[in-house]
Amino acid sequence: MTTPPEGSAPPNDATESADSALTDAAVDTDSPDTGNLGKPSLRHRLGTWWHKHLQRYSFGGFVVGLLFLWSASTPSLLPRGWFFQGVVSGGAAAIGYGVGAFLTWLARFMVSRDRPWPRPSRPWWIGAAIIGVAGTAFTLYWYARWQDEIRDMMGVDHLTWTAYPLIVVVALIVFVIFMSIGQAWATLLKWLVRQINRIAPPRISATIGVTLVLILTIFIVNGVFANYAMKGLNATFAAANEENKPNTPPPTSNLRSGGPESLVSWESLGREGRVFVSHGPTVQQLTEFNDGAPAMEPIRAYAGLDSADDIRDAADLAVAELERTNAFSRKLIAIAGTTGSGWMNKAMVDSLEYMYNGDVATVGIQYSYLPSWISFLVDSERARQAGIAIFEAVSEKVRAIPEAQRPKLVIFGESLGSFSGEAPFGSIPTIAARTDGALFSGPTFNNQLWLDTTNARDAGSPEVKPIFDDGKTVRFIADEQDLSRPDAPWPPNRVVYLQHASDPITWWNPDLLLSKPDWLKEPRGSDVLDATRWLPIVTFLQVSADMAVAVNVPDGHGHHYLHAVPYAWAQILQPPGWTPEKTEKLEPLLSRD
Repeated sequence: MTTPPEGSAPPNDATESADSALTDAAVDTDSPDTGNLGKPSLRHRLGTWWHKHLQRYSFGGFVVGLLFLWSASTPSLLPRGWFFQGVVSGGAAAIGYGVGAFLTWLARFMVSRDRPWPRPSRPWWIGAAIIGVAGTAFTLYWYARWQDEIRDMMGVDHLTWTAYPLIVVVALIVFVIFMSIGQAWATLLKWLVRQINRIAPPRISATIGVTLVLILTIFIVNGVFANYAMKGLNATFAAANEENKPNTPPPTSNLRSGGPESLVSWESLGREGRVFVSHGPTVQQLTEFNDGAPAMEPIRAYAGLDSADDIRDAADLAVAELERTNAFSRKLIAIAGTTGSGWMNKAMVDSLEYMYNGDVATVGIQYSYLPSWISFLVDSERARQAGIAIFEAVSEKVRAIPEAQRPKLVIFGESLGSFSGEAPFGSIPTIAARTDGALFSGPTFNNQLWLDTTNARDAGSPEVKPIFDDGKTVRFIADEQDLSRPDAPWPPNRVVYLQHASDPITWWNPDLLLSKPDWLKEPRGSDVLDATRWLPIVTFLQVSADMAVAVNVPDGHGHHYLHAVPYAWAQILQPPGWTPEKTEKLEPLLSRD
């Protein structure tokens, strides 16, 4: 965490010249007291250490770093364990140090001061250290109280006392790593500016040096690092894609991809595709649930990333599977928007099969090896292409059927799957015109249609639960009670977005760095603490850490969507003969995986 140089005396890792620090610092070590044993006294040794180490650092950076460190203990969307709290605290402290050091340099640069500001004497540092320790203890106390409160609200176990020393250890490690990177960056910058000083005025050399180092940093991060990181991630998750989850035997039914007569091999489906075709309610279970009415065996068609050469071919192959199984004669065809790894929320599929007593065909394709939280950052274009390809391929076949004989067509998806699912449509009315209903849960900041609709919400409705066009087509819900909000007519071809106020996948956005979102300007959502505040940079770090544990909370919070799914489908489709009692009966039979 460093700052740019000024003139011909560029800063070291603490943004101010180490040489000036050693020259100007007034420490009483001129007359070493060797004591009776001929060794330097403790006072002398401390003074020497002060000269060589502590005064290399920026006092302004230290102060702002403390403020960032304390701010990192405030609550965000989800409970944070010791590891992620340590990461956030250490990262925030290092970034805060860099911000403070930069502001110190900037003030000197703006007034054209050639030498660093006079450095605070040891009493100032000692006082700041005492305040830092006391303030950190105080914020840890409040961190514990806030964590207990949010954990009680979500039904999560409290932290044990061992978490707090572990937070300190992890924070220190992360802080040292960030500072080491900053020192390396500053060393390179200082050397480069000195070379340019030989042929250019100091201020010009400083500007050129900073620009060159920034370009080099971007090249390394976006080019070398990103390239090798993506290769490593793809290799890791490609290997995981070849694995089988427990209890996922190859299907014996020819109504499942990967089974007998299938055009798609079992091996090519990928791990999540194999789970999808191997599970689901049986004919017997469907019959028993629906009061003995004879059930049909549901159709599940799927094409994995290894099943075809590209996304369009995979979509065509999946549709060929639908045709092979006579799926277009079913009452309902459901198109799944999958996450990067090909996963889909099984409760969304199973609910439809129970509601239509098996007279359903569900289809999906895989477009990546990467899990959703990585794919939505680096691979969202493939998700968009996959969503368009599979919907258009299925929709073309459905439109070719005489209208009176067409099956209902619905689309659904969770997380990046919701982004993929809404990709074929430019507006909410378009979804209603081209489908018989849609259910999207846990949308991401990449979901442009969701974002546009949220931004155009009716006046007075909150961002976490907006009302759009008086709820005529689309409704935003956190649980089943919200389906009746607003109290207004809701014609068929309904669309539902299921989203929790505490879901970091939904509310993470790069704008959090420097911009306060509406959901933190408005009254907090039902499962977000009132003490949650927006803090520049810090809130971004906190919500980023929350994303890593987004599904590790009970249903109804974070990125865990289950309970409300059958209620949403029941309202979207209103299946013949279906009752609220059946929805309540169905709920305990469902699971996400």
